[in-house]
Amino acid sequence: MPEMVFEYILKQQGISPDQVDIVQNIDFGSTAAAFSGGQGTYTVEFEPHATLLEQQGDGYVVASLGEASGYVPYTAYCVRKGYLEDHQDVIQGFTNAIQKGLDYVNSHTAQEIAAVIAPQFTDTDEETIAVIVDRYKNQDTWKADTIFTEESFNLLQDILQDAGELENRVPYEDLVTTQYAQKAAEK
Repeated sequence: MPEMVFEYILKQQGISPDQVDIVQNIDFGSTAAAFSGGQGTYTVEFEPHATLLEQQGDGYVVASLGEASGYVPYTAYCVRKGYLEDHQDVIQGFTNAIQKGLDYVNSHTAQEIAAVIAPQFTDTDEETIAVIVDRYKNQDTWKADTIFTEESFNLLQDILQDAGELENRVPYEDLVTTQYAQKAAEK
């Protein structure tokens, strides 16, 4: 997905991916180390690797794919129709919990968030986590709610289609339900 988004952004900027030498044979978890070792001029990284590259003096974050692409639904929760019908309380509770997390990150400082989540990131110190959280806040990474909009759905399909991974578009209403997200956002 990161490469598809990257190539989509390049094309939106009038740059053909054929004009860029994109190395595709490095495991995504190893790209930061490869970049530090001299492989490539640019790298696409998730956190904490982007911030660690900066802290080590091996690189600089020059752009955010998330900012450049718009709200691409990287994370979507899928269930079978039967489960959705039979366990609406579970789906609503899960959605409420995700919304509660979004409410928290959108109403607290990077330092407060880092202090709460640090135990989940034992390999990264709290100060670095705060830098990463602050970057995410400044980039408007976290939406205010979990509502999967038709605009984001269509953007995802544009990216997948542009990458040759989607032959036929699917109507939004055939795959997406927002009733649980809307209810969670109302609380």
